[in-house]
This record gives sequence, structure tokens and C-alpha cells, in this order.
Amino acid sequence: MDNNTIWLVVGFLGQGLFSARFIVQWVVSERKKQSVIPVLFWYFSILGGIVLLLYSIHKQDPVFILGQGAGLLIYFRNLYFVLRHPHPKASEQ
Repeated sequence: MDNNTIWLVVGFLGQGLFSARFIVQWVVSERKKQSVIPVLFWYFSILGGIVLLLYSIHKQDPVFILGQGAGLLIYFRNLYFVLRHPHPKASEQ
């Protein structure tokens, strides 16, 4: 496998992780019959964002780098709020 193929796989892996957050959110919301953002949503956001940031740095794409970098700050901050101030029913999500 050549270097370009490896980075293409990394990019698709990052996108898969990032997209998985929506699937998790959808499944949990369907189970609860209301819109819910589970903690796992933020973990997938962070993992996918990190992998996509690495991919965008490799591709030297400043638009993608800025977007993923800024997004990661928001995801980490939201996870901080969730962990610091857990919702009483957070264990059910």
C-alpha cells in the first residue's frame, strides 16, 4: 500500500468516526423519543475531528485545518461541560 492510499484510508476513517456521532445521536434520540445528545457524540466528534485534522494537515488544506481545529475546541469544551456538570439522567444515555 503506497503513502497516498494510506492517507486516503486515514481520511475515510476520520470521516467514518465523525459521521458515527450522528448515528449514535439518532439511535439514542429514537430510543428516548426526544432529541438527545449523548456523551458518546462528543467522543466520536473528538476522535473523528482529530483524525480529520491530521488528514487535512497532511493535505495542507488550510480551510479544512481551520474548520477541524476550531471544531475540536468546541467538542472538547462541550465534553468538559458534560463531565464537569453531569445531567442527573446522563447514565441512561
